[in-house]
Amino acid sequence: MWLLLPLLTTSLVIVSLLMIIVVLMQRPKSEGLGAAFGSSMTDSLFGTQTSTILNRFTVWLGGLFFLLTLIISVVYARSSSGPTKIQEQLMKQPAPMIKKEIPLPTPVSPAVKKEGH
Repeated sequence: MWLLLPLLTTSLVIVSLLMIIVVLMQRPKSEGLGAAFGSSMTDSLFGTQTSTILNRFTVWLGGLFFLLTLIISVVYARSSSGPTKIQEQLMKQPAPMIKKEIPLPTPVSPAVKKEGH
């Protein structure tokens, strides 16, 4: 279990970097940032269907990103579901003694005198 979390985190970083690269390689409709990074070069290098392949690859990488994120959150929640170090130390200490308070006597009300006798 101790090896699973770093492995998943490393794969999440790799998927994130791949997704950044694939998104920057795509040719946008307005020829914005993608043209600066050579998206026309990918068409000549990989063929004319590169944009649809890159779109599909982006979708798969996005799904893998969310799946890895979900798995990491579940693994992290399960690994940290036990008692914390502070809770363990508090459980080792004896419970504090609670003194019972002695109830104070209730004041006696003076007798009410009846008039007319």
